Amino acid sequence: MPIYESLSSDKLSVVLDIGAAYTKFGFTGEFSPRSIITSEVLCSKTKKLRRIWDYESAEDLYDLLVDFIHVIFFKYALLSPKDKPVIIVESLLCPTTFRETLAKVLFYHYEMSMMFILPSHLVCLASLAIDSAMVVDVGYKEAVVIPICYSFPVVKAWQALPLGGEAIHNNLRTLLSSSNTGIQDLPESTLENIKVRCCFVTKKYRADQLGSAKPEIATCPDVKYPIGGAEHMTVTGKVRERAFELLYEEDNDHLCLSTMILDALLQVDRDLRQKLMGNIVLIGGSVMVPGFKARLKEELEMQLKNNRYSKLNISTIAFHSLPCKENYAAFLGGALYGATELLNMKSLTRETYFKENRLPDWINFKENVHCA
Repeated sequence: MPIYESLSSDKLSVVLDIGAAYTKFGFTGEFSPRSIITSEVLCSKTKKLRRIWDYESAEDLYDLLVDFIHVIFFKYALLSPKDKPVIIVESLLCPTTFRETLAKVLFYHYEMSMMFILPSHLVCLASLAIDSAMVVDVGYKEAVVIPICYSFPVVKAWQALPLGGEAIHNNLRTLLSSSNTGIQDLPESTLENIKVRCCFVTKKYRADQLGSAKPEIATCPDVKYPIGGAEHMTVTGKVRERAFELLYEEDNDHLCLSTMILDALLQVDRDLRQKLMGNIVLIGGSVMVPGFKARLKEELEMQLKNNRYSKLNISTIAFHSLPCKENYAAFLGGALYGATELLNMKSLTRETYFKENRLPDWINFKENVHCA
């Protein structure tokens, strides 16, 4: 859709996916975000760059979101947010404080006309035209697994672990510090750049060998990464292959990324288990690393041989290939949903919000139609 057509439309709807690391912004009916920006803003009080999700209180979050929404609309969108409908794509596990504060900013401060909230794990299936899948979201703060069965998220089966981009960066920092004397505090942007440009997910037998005291295999080539001017640091082959290994290493409770998926599978009806494992959808920026799918499938096949998961009787494990990059798959689903009539049927209007003074939420008994 051309820019001039979108900006001249009276039915323009804004789509926002505010992630822990990056925010995707665009309009309904478009196949990609207009902008992908870091979820941080220059605080008007401290004059320091702060992440949106590192708020100290609801009042602090309100001030950060006011400045952040202002930047999105007046720097990137170049339009006034007043009386515009907005679609928010969020995780089902989004903190209540964040979503309530965001609604207050949009309705009270920017006077938006309506708000349509969509769960990211559900809407990412819109571009695939399927209604059932095991959705694995590996973002910045955590990895979240939620089965979607016939367009309904099975919330009771959700699994989450702090295995995301932040954990990978911390692991990479430790590995780099141990192999490069004097390298201690690398900025987050440098770690992310090294992760994207140099690291990959290796096969399990190589990971086991590299983790042993005397590996019997040769590592991949080292990389000299510039850190300023003529200086550089060496990213060894071992570091490149082991940066993502914490995703597959079981903790004291025998939990890791592969066990999360299988534990979620145990919580759904047995007739749906094979269907879900044949429709695994990976979203989030961390899953875009080379070798991620192949290693995850290898780990799942190994876990299924354990007695713990023997009763699952899974014969096929298959992954979907999204028609877009995994980091904005949820945004694309929100843009597709927003282009339908659901926007007018299911949206929360400003008048309704002022009357109720709360957001609909699945954890609220008032919204749960199954409660007596």
